[in-house]
Amino acid sequence: MANASFRRVILVVMDSVGVGALPDAEEYGDAGSNTLEHAAQKWGKTSLPNLQKLGLGKLVHLNSPMTSPDLAGCFGKMAELSKGKDTTTGHWEMMGLITDKPLPTYPNGFPQSLIREFETKIGRKVIGNKPASGTEIIKELGEEHCRTGRPIVYTSGDSVFQIAAHEEVIPLEELYGMCKAARLILKGEHAVGRVIARPFVGKPGSFQRTHHRHDFSLEPFSETLLNTIQKAGLPTVSVGKIWDIFAGVGLTRHLDAGPNRDVMLKTLEAVNDHEFTQGLLFANLVDFDMLYNHRQDPAGFMQAMEEFDAFLPEILNAMRADDLLLITADHGNDPTDQSTDHTREYVPILCYGKRLRGGKNLGVRKSFADCGQTIAEVLGVSPLNVGESFASDLA
Repeated sequence: MANASFRRVILVVMDSVGVGALPDAEEYGDAGSNTLEHAAQKWGKTSLPNLQKLGLGKLVHLNSPMTSPDLAGCFGKMAELSKGKDTTTGHWEMMGLITDKPLPTYPNGFPQSLIREFETKIGRKVIGNKPASGTEIIKELGEEHCRTGRPIVYTSGDSVFQIAAHEEVIPLEELYGMCKAARLILKGEHAVGRVIARPFVGKPGSFQRTHHRHDFSLEPFSETLLNTIQKAGLPTVSVGKIWDIFAGVGLTRHLDAGPNRDVMLKTLEAVNDHEFTQGLLFANLVDFDMLYNHRQDPAGFMQAMEEFDAFLPEILNAMRADDLLLITADHGNDPTDQSTDHTREYVPILCYGKRLRGGKNLGVRKSFADCGQTIAEVLGVSPLNVGESFASDLA
């Protein structure tokens, strides 16, 4: 292993926090999108002092006054080189895999041949089979599901096959078994990024999704930075849905976590773990996307941003002198546009370390893989086949 400049990297993904439309956004129907800036404009005066201190306000207009002109972090934004704008593609590119065609989506629902095969495998008929908001489709079909026992199959603008079921009608383990069956069927041209279990509880008119969601992801088509770090004898620790996004491949340890607050606490727990002294800690804050942006709720999104910002000093203060923190995103999802789907956007890259000189503008990076290439260099492991490191700017 080459000489490392940091012993441990903490990589936090703010799910769907885009910072402006990519040059090819129009091809995806996303011209003019800017998740963070547009939500901040709707919200009004924004209080993100700690993210501002790392340089976030240099990337978008936040209407959030700086408490000090001196920055503690380095900042930039990254373009997506892969085709698509989904969670799986974004995270995989960070770890060095470029996807040359988008994962399949189903704006008209899944082919009947696939649905019939799935029904045969699970021994039940299904209802739904259309793109929908997860909360809206259980309002629409939840009562019929409870009466008939038929699972609700639906999708979205993302590459997903989602199965919703009431926990008292279809027990969790049976629902997870259905997802595993779907995962085996959905391959080749129908290899969606994720099969997702969407359990819910309650009575008609007051159904609520639970945090027993589980993703059954497509395995990465090649080795990633996670495998490289492992082969170098260093741990790779995931928090939240990272394990699901990579189907566990290349990860040595997982800390299960649901909502943002739980992810933050588990991330802090790992940072404070005296036995975890080197390697990569990889976390995803899912609520920005799942709870707010998909539901076009800019106020909820900005409140979640402020909650993360208020917690951030806990992580910064717990960091060791040889730790590097990277904060980024995987795509956009503008909650002020006409769609509930993801948006094709630049993502922020914010860097902090106790021995890092702040204020450096990292510019516009050509690929999310620049993040992974930088991690490889600072940890002293073999480089990726794609991406340009900005480690020299952090010296």
